[in-house]
Amino acid sequence: MRGNVIDLAVGVIIGGAFNNIVSSLVADVIMPPIGLLMGGVNFTDLKLTLKAPEVAADGSQVAGVAINYGNFLQAVFSFLIVAFSVFLLVKLVNRLTHKKRRKKLPHLPSLRKKRNCLPRSVTC
Repeated sequence: MRGNVIDLAVGVIIGGAFNNIVSSLVADVIMPPIGLLMGGVNFTDLKLTLKAPEVAADGSQVAGVAINYGNFLQAVFSFLIVAFSVFLLVKLVNRLTHKKRRKKLPHLPSLRKKRNCLPRSVTC
């Protein structure tokens, strides 16, 4: 039981670090070329302004309201990369454990070869 808890803790720590790497990969490597292909768009600047910022009568700044969908697109790209990486990792682990199980199982003779040994009263 103790080993499983330690494995889980290591997985969570590595997953957090992997998240930072993927976020940087998406924000700094993947999105700039995509933005360039789309006409020089910076995805972090994409937003839908619902209310523009205003200056009040007393001179104070009133913040505007905007939906930052560019940041959301970057988060979606990050999620897709992490999900695909985890999918490939699980697929690899399943393939390796399946090969280990195959080696441990004894080789069982085929029943088709033994078919002639059955009594004639038994029909197939």
